[in-house]
Amino acid sequence: PDARGIWHNMNKTFLVWVNEEDHTRVISMEKGGNMQRVFQRFCTGLKEVEKQINDKGWEFMWNEHLGYVLTCPSNLGTGLRAGVHVKIPRVSKDPRFENILKVLRLQKRGTGGVDTAAVGGTFDISNADRLGKSEVQLVQIVIDGVDLLVRMEKELERGRSIDKLIPKGDTRGL
Repeated sequence: PDARGIWHNMNKTFLVWVNEEDHTRVISMEKGGNMQRVFQRFCTGLKEVEKQINDKGWEFMWNEHLGYVLTCPSNLGTGLRAGVHVKIPRVSKDPRFENILKVLRLQKRGTGGVDTAAVGGTFDISNADRLGKSEVQLVQIVIDGVDLLVRMEKELERGRSIDKLIPKGDTRGL
């Protein structure tokens, strides 16, 4: 299709995807779980992309009430989805798993993207919210939530209960 493309750095750890689902999708990724480095690269790269756009007299659409306005309404606000691939086969089989994710404000999908199933207990865990929190807060929610899920998984591997690790919270309004 016309006017579509993807640009990336030499290591393919920073990508800019134009006219896929949203007008612009900026991706920072790497294996190993160093969320701080991934987020730092994202921020640095996004500033450079925004500078290039501004230099041409354009800007990202932003609204004081809604944040960044994107094609996909679920991305209103920061537009940031921070995701981690994590293998948690035991936790994911716990009947409380869905509620745990809701309380932690996380969502799951398969590693193949939206609407894909997890394979071998490996999920893409990401922030459920885009609106109402800063990018730093959203990344921290993912870091803290994935840390808890991994601790739960280790307890279950040892044959121990995770009852004391289950987060408390009301999900009725979510």
